[in-house]
Amino acid sequence: MTDTVTAIEAETIYPIPLDKRHGHPRDLFTIWFGSNMMMLTLVTGALATTVYALPLLPALVSMVVGSLIGGVFMALHAAQGPRLGVPQMVQTRGQFGSIGAAPITVLIVLMYIGFAASNLVLGGEGLEFILPGIRRMGGILIIAVATLLPVVFGYRMIHISAKLMSLFCGLAVLYCLFAIGVNGWDVLTSARESVISTRGVLGTISTAALWQIAYAPYVSDYSRYLPPDAKGEREAFIASFSGCVLGSLLVMTVGAMIGVIAHGASVVSTLGLQLGHAAVPILVLLSLGISVANAMNIYCGTLSTITVVQTFTPNLRHASRSRMATTLILLLISLAMALFMAKSFLSTYSEFLELLMSVMVPWTSINLTDYYLIHRGDYDVASFFEPDGGRYGHYNKPAFFCYFVGILVQVPFLANGMYVGPMAKLFHGVDLSWCVGLLITTPLYWYVARRWPSLREHPSNEVAAKI
Repeated sequence: MTDTVTAIEAETIYPIPLDKRHGHPRDLFTIWFGSNMMMLTLVTGALATTVYALPLLPALVSMVVGSLIGGVFMALHAAQGPRLGVPQMVQTRGQFGSIGAAPITVLIVLMYIGFAASNLVLGGEGLEFILPGIRRMGGILIIAVATLLPVVFGYRMIHISAKLMSLFCGLAVLYCLFAIGVNGWDVLTSARESVISTRGVLGTISTAALWQIAYAPYVSDYSRYLPPDAKGEREAFIASFSGCVLGSLLVMTVGAMIGVIAHGASVVSTLGLQLGHAAVPILVLLSLGISVANAMNIYCGTLSTITVVQTFTPNLRHASRSRMATTLILLLISLAMALFMAKSFLSTYSEFLELLMSVMVPWTSINLTDYYLIHRGDYDVASFFEPDGGRYGHYNKPAFFCYFVGILVQVPFLANGMYVGPMAKLFHGVDLSWCVGLLITTPLYWYVARRWPSLREHPSNEVAAKI
């Protein structure tokens, strides 16, 4: 293996050769722990005690329940990387066909761009609060520049950056918990105005679960270099699950505590007051922490974009130059959206991202059911790159049928600024569409796939039959 940490990653969407496999599953702990050490996670945690108006203890319990549920789905995807050695959305061709996977992958790219632009805006606002002289535009540019280094160098540098954020931002978050516990203890223990509501509990559980599930389309992108063995796959699951759940819960706990103390005031400013002299370095760290998550969004958006392009140019080899060019294009698009649409962007695009989640949920159900229950990880990876789709073809009609059913059954349960379904109104406006999508799509696809020969055949069985 000749690659070094400072070398620009040469691999893109193609299978990682065995001689280039490296690392240990424990490396996944820091990438998912460190990527959650940011202001956006804190603001999300504050929703439990502000928007959903829960007392602190029920808020924390609800966040734990939601994170544990969502974390299972997230980590199951992570365990696919070591065995298959390809990005997550390439592996989707095994369920939907080579061309059939393309529109789903395009939606995922839109989600990546939206997350990246949102993070730039939030990071810029955070830096502007700490250093008013730079203004929001200056803060956005700083976050964009901080994003550029790890995303250009690729896989190894992103892992290194996440490890640094795990250490420094992890210590900062622990200090936040200590400082808020000491300075705000009276307020935290004497707050009586909040009541436990069904809407608050369900809303907080959903928010925490979806936070974890949102990582599903790209978790295996960061495990695909690991050596392929059963023990490694199990450890990849454990490391990804524990890192993402623990990292997000620590930061969300800070957010929930600040939400109780803020009484409607700005979460960031309230946190700054609680931290005293330590406010500036800690807020800078948490704001810059967004750059790691942003690099991950752009990096995976790049791999997904190349996946779509390769679908229609199967005879071209898309190497590191394609990745770097696509990276710069996606980063510039995200930067332009953050700079010129900041005032209206966050509110309108966040609603669009919520709808994208309803499109992603049936995908994750089909992917996990196919991988673990139908094929049990046994795929013909070479077919993913064949011009005709290989044994998976261009389209997989049964998978699309289940996919669209999974979307339709969610509609009555959707609840966001653009639409509130009739069933969501019965649950006090809480969006439980993701639960319905998972519960319906999973058994439906399992039933259909077991009765459709082309879906249940294993590549190894097919080869054995020919021999």
